[in-house]
Amino acid sequence: MSINSLILTAILLVVPLIVSYKQKLNIEKDIIYSVIRAIVQLLIVGYLLEYIFNIKNTIATLIIVLIMIVNAAFNTKKRGKGIDNIVLISFISLTVGTVITLGTLVLVHAIENTPKDMIPVGGMIVSNSMIAIGLAYMNLKSGFKENRIQVETKLSLGADIKLASKDIINKSIKLAIAPSIDSAKTLGIVSLPGMMTGLILGGTSPIIAVRFQIMVTFMILASTSLSTIIAIYMSYKNFYNDRLQIKDIE
Repeated sequence: MSINSLILTAILLVVPLIVSYKQKLNIEKDIIYSVIRAIVQLLIVGYLLEYIFNIKNTIATLIIVLIMIVNAAFNTKKRGKGIDNIVLISFISLTVGTVITLGTLVLVHAIENTPKDMIPVGGMIVSNSMIAIGLAYMNLKSGFKENRIQVETKLSLGADIKLASKDIINKSIKLAIAPSIDSAKTLGIVSLPGMMTGLILGGTSPIIAVRFQIMVTFMILASTSLSTIIAIYMSYKNFYNDRLQIKDIE
């Protein structure tokens, strides 16, 4: 794709801008700001990655993946508001999920231990796990809020907090990873994912592109499930006080 062609694709933005103006949605500035910010961020990342890919430094690669994890952990803070040590919990969950998933991919030679493989794949793993964990926190909070009486009843009958919380925990995990499962169900029928489409547009055989997409599907399902489970089981106790009573939930 030439620079001129890329610039001309900005014509596509005219539609949402016109709709916003006509319907008085007042999101024109947000659209323009988000696009400019995306362009600047992508250019910076592009030049940075080109430099890192050229030096092929394992330590630099791991540092970048770690930065992704830290940033993702902080981004879950809003959805987990009210949960103690939320950033630390998210960091541990994301780190474990990412290390196990990336490590497995390298060990089975699905990807190489190089920056050009580790960073893009690591980014997909971390971002999808971050979204799943954020959903898990929201589901956990709403679950305790809506089922407070049921949980307290179970506690009064002698159940420990793990048993009393089991239904909420299970539902929170299921709802958090449901988008990843639904996405996997519709691959090739409803959608052709970005990675597969990008490879095909880049000249890769569709069969080879499909292999990579299947790998991506496996790793996303594995990492989101693992990270979500860890995050849920590390955070559900935060909804109880020292007297094993449910705290007031924001």
